[in-house]
Amino acid sequence: MVIRILLLSFVLLIIELYAFQALKTLVKLKWILVSYQVVSLIVLLFIVYSFTKFDSSVGQTKQTMFTMGLLLVVYVPKMILTLLLLGEDIFRIGSGSVNYFLENDNVAFLNSRRKFVSQIGLGLAAIPFMSLIYGITVGKYNYKVIRQRIFFPDLPDAFDGFTITQISDVHSGSFDNPDKINYAIDLVNEQNSDMILFTGDIVNTDAKEMHPWIETFNRIQKHEYGKYSVLGNHDYGEYVTWPTEKDKENNFEAIKDLYGQIGFKLMLNEHTYIEKGSDKIALIGVENWGHNFKKAGDIKKASQGIDQKDFKILMSHDPSHWDYEIKNHESNFHLTLSGHTHGMQFGIEIPGYFKWSLAQYVYAQWAGLYENLGRYVYVNRGFGFHAYPGRVGIMPEITVIELKKGKNVA
Repeated sequence: MVIRILLLSFVLLIIELYAFQALKTLVKLKWILVSYQVVSLIVLLFIVYSFTKFDSSVGQTKQTMFTMGLLLVVYVPKMILTLLLLGEDIFRIGSGSVNYFLENDNVAFLNSRRKFVSQIGLGLAAIPFMSLIYGITVGKYNYKVIRQRIFFPDLPDAFDGFTITQISDVHSGSFDNPDKINYAIDLVNEQNSDMILFTGDIVNTDAKEMHPWIETFNRIQKHEYGKYSVLGNHDYGEYVTWPTEKDKENNFEAIKDLYGQIGFKLMLNEHTYIEKGSDKIALIGVENWGHNFKKAGDIKKASQGIDQKDFKILMSHDPSHWDYEIKNHESNFHLTLSGHTHGMQFGIEIPGYFKWSLAQYVYAQWAGLYENLGRYVYVNRGFGFHAYPGRVGIMPEITVIELKKGKNVA
C-alpha cells in the first residue's frame, strides 16, 4: 500500500510540474502562479491523504467517490498537458542534439517552450475538464430509454411484439439524489412493458446501502409477466475485508433478500417458463460468471430440463459469460441480457453511428446489441454509477427490448 501511495505521489508530481510549465509559459503574474501552486499542493495532499485513509473493511464511500472524482477532474486534463509538453520536450532535445553535434552554432541546447504549444494543450485539457464536471453534476442522472427490436425466426407466435424492460447495475450505495431516482423509476413505469428484468449489482458491497431506496424501487409497477433478477459481482460482498466469514455470509443473504423486498424474483442458477396463450419461452437466470470475476454461474444446472428447441432468454450479469460460454453453446440460448461494464461511464457515443470507450479494450461486448450466428447478447450500460461519481458520453440506461418474429432486416 505504501509503495502504491509513493508511486501515485511521484506520478502526480511529474504531472504537476509539466502542467505548471504550461501555465508559466502563458501567465507572467507572480501572484497567479503562486496561487496556482498553493491550490495544486492542497489538492494533491488531500488526494494522497484520502487514499491513505481508505478502509478495506468499508469499501467505497461518499468520501472515496468524491476523491476519485476530484482526481479525475484535476489530473486527466493535466495528463493531456503533460503528454503534449513531453512530446515538445522530446522534439526540443532532438533539435538541440542536432544543433550541438552537427551544426555547432553556439545556440542554446534547448529552445525555449513555444507559447502556442501550451495554448493548444490548455485548450485540449479544457475538454475533459468540462466533460468530467458535467458527468458529475448532470450526466450521472441523465437517464436514457433505449429501445431495441430483435428478430428471431423461431420466436413463438404469441410472443411476437413481447416487450421487456431491462435495468442493471443499480449500485444503490452511490446514489445521492432521491428526486432523480424517483424520476428514473417513473421512466421505468412509463414503458409499460410485459416483463421487467434486473441483471444484477443492487449494491456496491453492503446490503444496508439499499435500505434508504427500498420504498423508491417498490414503486416499480407489477408487470403482467413478472419481475425477475439475477446477482451481479458486487452482490457477493467480495471487495471488502469482513470481520468474519459469518458476517460476509450474513451480508450475502441480506443482499439476496433485497431483490425480494423490491418485488423481484431472484433466480439462482434456475429457470422458469413464461407462458402466453398456448406458447411459452424459457427464462434462465444464472449467478455471476465473469472471465476475470467470480464464476458462480452454472448454466448446466440452470437450464437442466429445458428442451433444446425451446426459445430461451438468459440473464447473466457479465457479458464475458456470453463471449466465453454462451454464444456457441449447444443448447442455443437465443438472447442473453447482461450489464456489468457500465460502458466504463466514460466514452463517446453517437447512437447508430459511432461508439467508443476504454471498456471495449477489456470487453468484446460492452454496450448495446451483439450477434453471433443468430444468437444475441444485449449489454445494458447500467442504471447507477460506481467509483467515478459521474457519466460522460455513456449515459445511464433503461432498456426496452421488443421481440419480433421473423428475419432481421438490415
